[in-house]
Amino acid sequence: MRLAVVAATGGVGRHLLDQALVAGHSVTALVRTPANLHVSVPAVAVDLAAPDTALLREALVGQDAVLSCLGPRGTGEYGIVEPGTRALTEAMHDAGCRRIVAVSGLGVSTVPTPSRPHPPRREPGAGVWNQYVATPLGRRMLGDHFVDVAMMEHVLRTSGLDWTTVRPPYLSDGPATGRYRTALGHGVPWGVRLSRADTAHLMLRVLDDAAMIGQAVGAAD
Repeated sequence: MRLAVVAATGGVGRHLLDQALVAGHSVTALVRTPANLHVSVPAVAVDLAAPDTALLREALVGQDAVLSCLGPRGTGEYGIVEPGTRALTEAMHDAGCRRIVAVSGLGVSTVPTPSRPHPPRREPGAGVWNQYVATPLGRRMLGDHFVDVAMMEHVLRTSGLDWTTVRPPYLSDGPATGRYRTALGHGVPWGVRLSRADTAHLMLRVLDDAAMIGQAVGAAD
């Protein structure tokens, strides 16, 4: 497949780029600074904090799917994920690209959004640890970023595109094992971490699975 990888120089994005190439995909990296790429692939310099819509649309023409690892580089960039994803989805419509898989996060389903104004207070099926400790702590620590990621999911739900989100808990370092648990629509009971490499593995795993379209996939070791 012809894949556009957004934020390919980040923690998950680097693994995603490597794994996509090993799997035989044709990859274009959409990154702020192409010089920071650790492998040689076609690249487009795109800053989704202030996107050039024409350039973004041109970069997505002919792509089969978008894999987005978009996220802030620090607290000063909290708020980048929703508008950046909105720019992506608009460019995808213009370019005729329908499939997108994006990194989200554990617990965002408990945040009210326009498309889900009355979410559950605690994530169903996620287990006591996630419901009473991990998610409340994440909301307290990440604050605006937590809301931003929830709004990113709202953008995808209302985009009319073939979307999937992957919701890892705490992201850790480590190799891709493929030995992780998944759950549709909620977190994995007692799941406290997932490696960045396995997050990338899951994104590629759900990419061409029609049953995953319109799903938020929780995952953890």
